[in-house]
Amino acid sequence: MPISARPIVELAVMVMLACFFAPSVFAQTERSPDPLYCGERDLGRYFYCNRAQRETPPLEPKITVGASSLPTAREEVAEIREQLEELRAEAVLRPTTESVSAYIAFQREQLDRASHFSDVWRRALWANPELDYNLVRPVSQMGKRAWLDTRSADREEVLSTLHERYGLFYFYAASCTACTEFSPVLADFAQSHKLTVKAVSTDGGPNPHFPDAVSDQGQMARLGLAGSPTPAVVLFDTETKAVMPVSFGIVAQAELADRIFILTQTKPGEDY
Repeated sequence: MPISARPIVELAVMVMLACFFAPSVFAQTERSPDPLYCGERDLGRYFYCNRAQRETPPLEPKITVGASSLPTAREEVAEIREQLEELRAEAVLRPTTESVSAYIAFQREQLDRASHFSDVWRRALWANPELDYNLVRPVSQMGKRAWLDTRSADREEVLSTLHERYGLFYFYAASCTACTEFSPVLADFAQSHKLTVKAVSTDGGPNPHFPDAVSDQGQMARLGLAGSPTPAVVLFDTETKAVMPVSFGIVAQAELADRIFILTQTKPGEDY
């Protein structure tokens, strides 16, 4: 290679390198004092020309002047969260004794704050029983047992007179294995609570537990259950003509009783 051509070739190679690293190079232009990319040979650390390490300024508490500049509670919580995330990021990226200790100390401060909140919460419930959901739906073993006993007694009382107003539609198929298993369960449940059951066969097959069953002549569709799986139990209110699906598939008698009690005696959201 001729000697006179060498500087031109080296310059071309440097231009190619500059194009390859264009995003990083031009982003750091203010840190590259040499117009030929920090010199022909000295590319610096990581090709960034010995760039200075970025230092994250510490977050300082907000200075308030007058009532109008006070941050809201939500803004304070956001600042705490932001500071915690910044301290954690600093400790992970640049783990020193100081950075990790700062993160631990600030995190502990927020844990203490949460513990204080929890303590005030329970004291507020003790002083204001109307706010304590445990009095409505106990979670303790003794309280829960007493609640369940009361609930069971109320349910049985309601079911004892349910037949005076409500009846059941039962949709099944003779070819349905689940229906074969569930039919005697429903028959026993209905007999125990004197409930009238109108059994409807979706495939025209008989049912030994419901000898008065009829074939589906559009009843399922009229009740809004077209295409629903079997077995299906539907509660019918003879006063309001309301239709309330109770169950699909195999369900235990206790579950049937609880669902019917909820559908007839409680409003949505009241039991939670």
